[in-house]
Amino acid sequence: MASNVNPTVRRRRLGQELRRLRELKGMTAEEVAERLLVSQSKISRLENGRRSISQRDVRDLCGVYDVEDHRIVDSLMQMAKDSRQQGWWHAFGDIPYSVYIGLETDAASLRVYDPQIVPGLLQTPRYAEALITGALPETAAGDVEKRVNVRLRRQERILTAEQPLRLWAVIDEAALRRVVGDRQLMREQLEHLVEQSQLPHVTVQILPFDMGAHPGISGHYAILEFPDAADSSVVYIEGVTSDLYLEKANDVQKYSVMYEHLRAQALNVEASRHFIANIAKDYAR
Repeated sequence: MASNVNPTVRRRRLGQELRRLRELKGMTAEEVAERLLVSQSKISRLENGRRSISQRDVRDLCGVYDVEDHRIVDSLMQMAKDSRQQGWWHAFGDIPYSVYIGLETDAASLRVYDPQIVPGLLQTPRYAEALITGALPETAAGDVEKRVNVRLRRQERILTAEQPLRLWAVIDEAALRRVVGDRQLMREQLEHLVEQSQLPHVTVQILPFDMGAHPGISGHYAILEFPDAADSSVVYIEGVTSDLYLEKANDVQKYSVMYEHLRAQALNVEASRHFIANIAKDYAR
């Protein structure tokens, strides 16, 4: 990006502030939509940060909410302007999970549970390429390369950032046993995973098969937390055609409690490293 402004996070903050102003006014989204002659879904998308907010939208909403303090209006207008900038990921073209990338780029910590694969931030380039090719068999080679490059760029948050992302990953044993590419590639990936787990801001725990049923049995999810207290935590659940972002405090709390149970049932950090290393040795045979 040309500046340190993260457009995704700016949209979220602006949407939260617009929701707060609406609630202070005692209006429903339907009432606001009726006043502005727009759909209620547009108001909802503006407030949840999933849609770009124009300065005209801000001006119109401030008018409906009777915001008379010009400093507040100017601040919101500037946020709207910032939210329309492009993040670094836009240089790679149309990325289906660009909203998530914007959140991850600004997050202070990320807790992820993955039952099937090694998490993206901990993947080697060869593993990422084989994984994307297998998961999306109709994707052109150029698009596979683009996705791999985006993944590697995301990894800068834990490799080169001045304030690195605090990453905590609970990974199911299935992800270590599933042969993506070939056995040599898997050995390299697991050795890389052991290496990364030794970074001071990266924690990796393995959930072995013999732990049986557990709270993460329903599938992958991630919890993102942000350095600014004004930015609420987000639970991210990846889908095939669309993704789900949960921001209500009650939803985030439920997933956080689930994650604590996962961490408690998983092997500790040292035992996890030995577990990964032993499977890597198996691939070398």
